[in-house]
Amino acid sequence: MPSGQGTGTNPIHNKKPKKEKKEEDEEDKAFKDKQAADKKARDEMAKKAGGKGPLGGGGIKKSGKK
Repeated sequence: MPSGQGTGTNPIHNKKPKKEKKEEDEEDKAFKDKQAADKKARDEMAKKAGGKGPLGGGGIKKSGKK
């Protein structure tokens, strides 16, 4: 028996069928556009916040005990 015959290890016969490419409808296109706009807004906000230092640098907080 040739190697791989009947054992299910032959890669030629184990290929999965390709996924069919779905056509986008208007809702999908609008959703993707909204996600892209949200991501762009988040990136811009992170860039603005990244240039500043720490907020309210209070240092180590001490307890009220004496």
